[in-house]
Amino acid sequence: MDEILRIVPETIKKYLNIGTQEDWMWIEEIRLRIGKPVEVVSTKPVSGYNGPPPVFSEKEAALMMSLLSQHSLYRLEEELRRGYITISGGHRVGIAGRVVVEKGEVKGLREISSFNIRIAKEKLGVCSPYIQHIYQKGRWMNTLIVGSPKTGKTTLLRDLARQISTGMPQKSIPPKTVAIIDERSEIAGCVRGVPQHHFGTKVDVLDACPKAEGMMMMIRSMSPEVIIVDEIGREEDVKAVMEAVHAGVTVISTVHGHSVSDVKRRPAIKTLIEQHAFDSLIELTGIGRKGNIRKLNGERLSTNVVITQ
Repeated sequence: MDEILRIVPETIKKYLNIGTQEDWMWIEEIRLRIGKPVEVVSTKPVSGYNGPPPVFSEKEAALMMSLLSQHSLYRLEEELRRGYITISGGHRVGIAGRVVVEKGEVKGLREISSFNIRIAKEKLGVCSPYIQHIYQKGRWMNTLIVGSPKTGKTTLLRDLARQISTGMPQKSIPPKTVAIIDERSEIAGCVRGVPQHHFGTKVDVLDACPKAEGMMMMIRSMSPEVIIVDEIGREEDVKAVMEAVHAGVTVISTVHGHSVSDVKRRPAIKTLIEQHAFDSLIELTGIGRKGNIRKLNGERLSTNVVITQ
């Protein structure tokens, strides 16, 4: 995890100098707050830290911002307005502090007091158990992936984008042109417009672009066969998804929710389901990273499909 160690102060780097690459596999977040001990969030206990967690200081926060910006905060103007910075490797650093507001709009953050380093994970092949259900009769089906935070939605979406763009000759599935609308820079993890994750040669990415506008831009300009988009939910997202479906473009998306019945109570998602925008629903649970695949009528097609993150 050289990309992570490169942006943290020396005391934090020494503490995080964990022995093996396997140890890093279980780490999801590293939280740094001024005046508080370093917090490492992992799915399994990780040994090998060098002593007790150090307390993050104000001086170290300033140094970390300098390392993130490569000594030029002007370079991060847009990222500071959004509240996160994507670094090499596709990892995302969330930031919190004093918000600068002008005419009711957030213009940026100053006096940064907290950092949340979210470790980007690539699980190549993690979508394989789902393929037989969402690729049928020679086409990819419009699919909605439902799950709570940290259930692996984006990990699954990222691997689907890779697999769709490369194709699967062993299953007679040809490669398709994929458009990724990456509003929060999480799917592709772009740095200066270049995806940091592995995709096939037939992938185009709109980074940091609002979802609805991005879907329309891609349809008009890039002629995608499949659109990949994360976390839909606004009314404008609904219109864009319907436009894409009516244009013959497959849409595979995610939505926050504890269950299918939960998201059906949200007006925007309810509209999409009632208008038959999606052929299949994948419901991810937080227990063992398992998923259920359903048809829109609620029929369960497969259970306990494990997705690790």
